[in-house]
Formats: sequence, C-alpha cells, structure tokens
Amino acid sequence: MESLNRIEAEQLLRHWPLRCRAPQTPPESWGNPKSWTVWLVMGGRGAGKTRTGAEWVQGIVGAEPGFAEPGAGRIALVGETFAAVRDVMIEGPAGILSLAWGSDRPTWSPALRRLAWPNGALAHAFSSEDPDGLRGPQFDAAWCDELAKWRYPTETWDMLQFGLRLGPAPREIVTTTPRPLPLLKKLLADPRVVVSRSRTMENAAHLAPSFLDTIVGRYEGTRLGRQELDGEMIEEREDALWSRDRIEGCRADAAPPLVRIVVAVDPPASSGARADACGIVVAGVDTAGLGYVLADASLDAARPTDWAEKAIAAYRRWSADALVAEANQGGEMVRAVLAQVDPTVPVTTVHATRGKYLRAEPVAVLYEQGRVRHVGAFPELEDELCDFGPGGLSSRRSPDRLDALVWALSHLMLSRAEPRVRVL
Repeated sequence: MESLNRIEAEQLLRHWPLRCRAPQTPPESWGNPKSWTVWLVMGGRGAGKTRTGAEWVQGIVGAEPGFAEPGAGRIALVGETFAAVRDVMIEGPAGILSLAWGSDRPTWSPALRRLAWPNGALAHAFSSEDPDGLRGPQFDAAWCDELAKWRYPTETWDMLQFGLRLGPAPREIVTTTPRPLPLLKKLLADPRVVVSRSRTMENAAHLAPSFLDTIVGRYEGTRLGRQELDGEMIEEREDALWSRDRIEGCRADAAPPLVRIVVAVDPPASSGARADACGIVVAGVDTAGLGYVLADASLDAARPTDWAEKAIAAYRRWSADALVAEANQGGEMVRAVLAQVDPTVPVTTVHATRGKYLRAEPVAVLYEQGRVRHVGAFPELEDELCDFGPGGLSSRRSPDRLDALVWALSHLMLSRAEPRVRVL
C-alpha cells in the first residue's frame, strides 16, 4: 500500500472482490468461470443483494479482474417496474450511481432510460410489466433484480433470453429474495446456474440496530422470516396434512400454566453415520385442553446413548411428567438405553398399530380445530409437517420430528390422564 499513490490506493480499496463477503464474490473467482450463464444471488432483506448486482455491472463494464474479460458493452437492467430500476438499481443507496466514481462514473438519462459509461458501454432499463419491451434489443449481459416480485416473470425472462446474444459468453445476474415460483425452481435445477445465498444477519454491521431488534427479533424462524431474512425458498405442498398458514396462525409467545408436560421420542431403528435422526419433541397441555409445542430437541445420533442423553436432558429441563417413546423397534431396548442414562425417569412406551399418515391425521385435525400452539418457531419440525402427505415426505426420509410430535400430542390430548397444574 505504501508504494501506491492516492488514486491507485483508492482504486484498490474500491475493488469489490477485496471487500465483499464470500456469497457476493463473482463466480469468476470460483475456479471454473466458463461453466455458468446465470448467477443467482438469493438473500434476505438488507443482505447486500443490490450492492452485489451493482458491483457486478460496474465490474463487467470495466472488464475488471475477477469479473469478465472482455468487458460487457450492452447491458439490460430489469426490475419489477421502471421506477424500481431507477430508484433501487440505478439511483438507490446501493445502486450503480452510488458506487461509480471519478472518470468511470456513467451518465443517467431518465428520458432514454439509459446509463452511458465513458468507455461506450450502455445499460438500458426494462420493466417486468412490459415483457414485449425486451423484443428487439440485444445484450451481452443483464442484471435482473427481485425476480420473485416480477409481474410477468416467465414472459419477461423468456424475452430477455432471446436478447442475450452478443459477445462470446452472454451472462446475467439475478438478485432476489426467494419465493416458491416455478421460474426460480427451474433456475435452481439448471446446471448452468450458480447460486449464492446470504442471510440478513450476515450484513448486520451495515443495518440499523432498531431494524435488527424489531424485525429480526419478531420474525426469526417463522415462515416469513426464513424467506425475507434468511433467503430460504419455503415450499408449500398441496396434499400435506399441515399448511404454513395454519402453523403461522398458531404461534404463541409463551405457554400458560400447564397441567401435563411430556417428552416424546421417536428413536432411530439403527445406529451409525447413516442412521435416521432421533425425533425428540416436548409438549404440554393446559387446563382448557389446548396443546403447546415447547421444544424440538431432535438430533442426528450416531450412538443410542446420544439420543437418550438428549431426551433425558429435555425431560429434566422442562420438569416433564413422563418420557413417551415409540417401541416398535424394540421396546426393551429403548427402555434399557434410557435406563443407562437415568433409571429413575418414568418411561411410557407406545406401539404403532397404524401407518404414519393415519397416526398423524388426528393430530393435524387438532391444529385445524385451533387446539395447538407453537411456543416460538421450530423450522425443521415445521418443514416436515408441511411436507408430509399420503406418500410421506418428498425426500422419502423418515419424518422423525413429526413422529415425535404426533406421539406427544396424542398422549396428551387423545388419551386421558390425571392433571396437575404446572407453571413454566
């Protein structure tokens, strides 16, 4: 640094690959730059998606190291509306004009909807409300922002692809908070698409503390939070027993005094690295007969004593009345493993006489009747609930967390037991 003059030092410090986080790094630096056509940047609100797109455009215009060689000369800027392209992608706090400086700064012509760089490169603004506006023009690069909000996503995307026909290797970047749209799913399955993901909290140093306290604190772990803050694609399965909306509607900040609390365990049928996970769910019931899911302590356990220790720790943590364990895989074995850790814990073994779907249906009905609350958010458990249909999970894996939940709520709400009030 001491050997550089002021201008050289500023250029070096402004070089994006030296300053950005790993998910914002251009794919050229990933090791095989010729293998992709689309860079899909999925992230939460405030995660730095817009800055990533603007820096990529500026980098390819200047043919900077780590971006594109040769540089791009004709670029399409496509957003939800023309106003969004102008206010976010071009003039916004993280837009192209905010980071361009000196002799490399482009000129923005609102009437022409065009950015012009001193080296002759041009970028034109387009709206997803007018797919036909992309008929005719041709480009060697494109930046598509918030694709999940586009009014006509498929039509606009298709028209853009026909126009990407200049240069030796036309490429495009997509920056978006994900939603389960068919187009996004198609892109995620395309081998020519490289994907990077980033969470809102990864960019916390550049966000207002009040935003982090109120928004992140309120929505973290919920469906909306996982989509808008963590940048996750949250799927919805039509034939699932549970729905996202129903689960979101049953959240509670805290549980009232409870008359019974149980820890339910769905032990894996085998042990070792390839064994199924062990489902461990804590639930309780109040004096009005409402059920409360208190914790999901499930884990991938290589040894039986691993899940036994975790289950008994939950039993002690919540001062539970009983530990309910499925015993179809060997009731004496389950009791023996738990007794190795603590022989004083009362264990109730249950046996499955029906299939998983038939066992789960009555519990799903409890949710439909508004008789179950989730105290907080349990993302992995809720993913299983909302992906469980007549044929099981889409992944064909065992629904271990769901099974434990079903055993817990069935024991508490679908069978009789003597109550005693428990204040948490």
